[in-house]
Amino acid sequence: METPRIFDSEYQLAQIVWEREPLTTRELVRLCGEQLHWKRTTTYTQLKRLCDRGILKTENSIVTSRISRAAIQLNESRNFLDRTFSGSVAQLVQAFTGGHALTREEADEIRRLIDAYEESQ
Repeated sequence: METPRIFDSEYQLAQIVWEREPLTTRELVRLCGEQLHWKRTTTYTQLKRLCDRGILKTENSIVTSRISRAAIQLNESRNFLDRTFSGSVAQLVQAFTGGHALTREEADEIRRLIDAYEESQ
């Protein structure tokens, strides 16, 4: 199954579910009201969209995820990289630094990631 796209408001709701699942729809409505200042109808509309696309599910008023946060983040990251930088990680890093120097820690972390990638190939 291909990981579906998720939009900003949907992601906010999914974050709440991922952090606390399983939770009741009543609890989700309360949390969305407190954290996102949403009305009950907004919460149910976003929940329905996420359930229709297979990201979340609701059974007997209990909400759980069907797709993990990590899978969504990976998919969204790949889509962003493809759309914005034609899939080029080098272009992403260049744009990200934007003339700003990396700290020693950031450069070391990037070097570790590259080394780990090369070792796995």
